[in-house]
Amino acid sequence: MKRRQLILSFCVAGAAALTPIANAVAQAQDYPSKPITLIVPFAPGGTTDIVARLVADKLGTQLKQTVVVENKAGAGGSIGSGALVNSAPDGYTLGMATVSTHGINPVLYTNLPYKVPQDFTPITNLAAVPNIMVVHNSVPAKNMQEFLALAKKDPGKYSYASAGNGSVSHMMGELFKTSSGTDILHVPYRGVGPALNDTLAGQVNILFDNLPSSLPHVNSGKLVALAVAAPERSSSLPNVPTFKEVGLEAVNDSSWFGLVGPANLPAPVLEKLSKAAIAVLQDPAVKERLAGLGATPVGNSPAEFKAQIEETIARNARIAKEANITISQ
Repeated sequence: MKRRQLILSFCVAGAAALTPIANAVAQAQDYPSKPITLIVPFAPGGTTDIVARLVADKLGTQLKQTVVVENKAGAGGSIGSGALVNSAPDGYTLGMATVSTHGINPVLYTNLPYKVPQDFTPITNLAAVPNIMVVHNSVPAKNMQEFLALAKKDPGKYSYASAGNGSVSHMMGELFKTSSGTDILHVPYRGVGPALNDTLAGQVNILFDNLPSSLPHVNSGKLVALAVAAPERSSSLPNVPTFKEVGLEAVNDSSWFGLVGPANLPAPVLEKLSKAAIAVLQDPAVKERLAGLGATPVGNSPAEFKAQIEETIARNARIAKEANITISQ
């Protein structure tokens, strides 16, 4: 009798141990059984929104479910990212992660409604977008060598616009200053739109920006591109060197736009999402659309994307410390 009870106990214990595994497998087989929400932590129309909508459409095809893009802008992307971490870890709420939300905000803000990377499940880096340094066409420099000579001759004379304190463009501008040994004045704006407008008007001399928003004005001749931050030259601007080529390798980091879920996303669901997103990025139509933005599809593994996020945080922590960048809260 005792032996039977013991065997029965082992069976019950074994079944209990297997239940979470069985549930996870069942969840992966059924997933997704309803529409998925993709949170974009910025306003419509920007690069993050464009990439998100492009991927969402094709991701829905891969998963055979609708993927609805929801913009939750504010506080440098932290409102939308905070909403994501408070959602259920079931794969039905995903979010876009950027250098700002996951690489800069954790360094500069102490009261974020989330922690990186522990509050997220990285899925994949969707796209890399080159950053660019441009000057107004009134600046008497047509290449980086000429500009550096001007800036070093007259320290403090030239100013650069950014999308705001602690933005990607601000961090890039400060990294450029320390790497090049130049003294240029930072002029923060509330977003890249007004920063770009004042650069086009000649109110400020320089702008650090994502390539897509500045590219039309470089092509029109209103702005002069001095260098792009990317592993190699952009096909959109084949005559513009990378920062590495002009001797400023530290500045040669492109922006990225990735897909994340809340923490503790079940492994089978994560695997399904990762495979689907990578398949989307291999679609010729998606590649062509991204190329039109000056972007390159990435599609790395969850582990590789997590390492990339951690590396971005470490780099921006160094920049903030060297440039003494702080954000009042």
